[in-house]
Amino acid sequence: MNKGWFDVESQVSFNKNGQINIVLHERDNIVTESNEQINMESNDPFKRIDQDFSSFIGMERLKDTIKEIYANIQINQQREKVGLKTQQQVLHMLFKGNPGTGKTTVARKLAKAFYEMNILSKGHFIEAERADLVGEYIGHTAQKTRELVQKAMGGVLFVDEAYSLARGGEKDFGKEAIDTLVKHMEDHHSEFILILAGYPGEMDQFLSLNPGLASRFPIVMDFEDYTINQLLTIAKQMAMEREYQITKEAEWKLRDYLMKQKQKHSYNNFSNARFVRNTIEKSIRKHAVRLMKKQRYSTEELMLITKDDLMLD
Repeated sequence: MNKGWFDVESQVSFNKNGQINIVLHERDNIVTESNEQINMESNDPFKRIDQDFSSFIGMERLKDTIKEIYANIQINQQREKVGLKTQQQVLHMLFKGNPGTGKTTVARKLAKAFYEMNILSKGHFIEAERADLVGEYIGHTAQKTRELVQKAMGGVLFVDEAYSLARGGEKDFGKEAIDTLVKHMEDHHSEFILILAGYPGEMDQFLSLNPGLASRFPIVMDFEDYTINQLLTIAKQMAMEREYQITKEAEWKLRDYLMKQKQKHSYNNFSNARFVRNTIEKSIRKHAVRLMKKQRYSTEELMLITKDDLMLD
């Protein structure tokens, strides 16, 4: 079934209309030919990935990893066609990063992308925390965790602040949740994707307390704090998506404030893109109040967020 742009035949121009043939005479000498010249404009197999993830500022490592996963799928399909061995990828992941660095947003996007790659059968996204996994009595935790994993089958199960599962020590029910997750990761590794996320330091400590857990996650993504320039780009992008524009004076005011906040707060207490999103949304409300008082306004005024509109305190 063709689920979209990740279909191998449209990406690598293998036979959809009988115009491309794979000729297999000897296992060690396979020739793939086309009797039709490939359109050079559509010859970049990663073009759609670049387009779909273009709104993600930075995150080059993430984009490279997605391309590697996609390429592996396509090449495995071609290996299978010519009788070569293939190996299914295990895609459970660890996300490490401070608040507002995009961990949840990326996980949601991956659920959709992996559905379109035919990796996931449903592509839905389930977000969970400790309270969703840990029960109140012996056996309750395993039951809750199993039920949550069942709901996630065919999609992505995202556990934020995963290190909280290990905070109670050996007698805490959080350990039972971890053990149950590990069992289902092994038993159903191709049926759902588990992503554990949290602050870098706490996640490192969490993994050190659970020998062998880290090795079950072949993909580890570090979400770096955004630079000031990246945060400004995100702010302008968020405004543009809502059909607003930030004036130069407002941009300078926001830059100055972000620099002070970076210096004032520790990294864990600065919310990065989340702060920028909240700032834009509050400024839009302030902008609306300002215009209501004017009663008459132009189309340009309906779009421009000025420095006086920025709500930074």
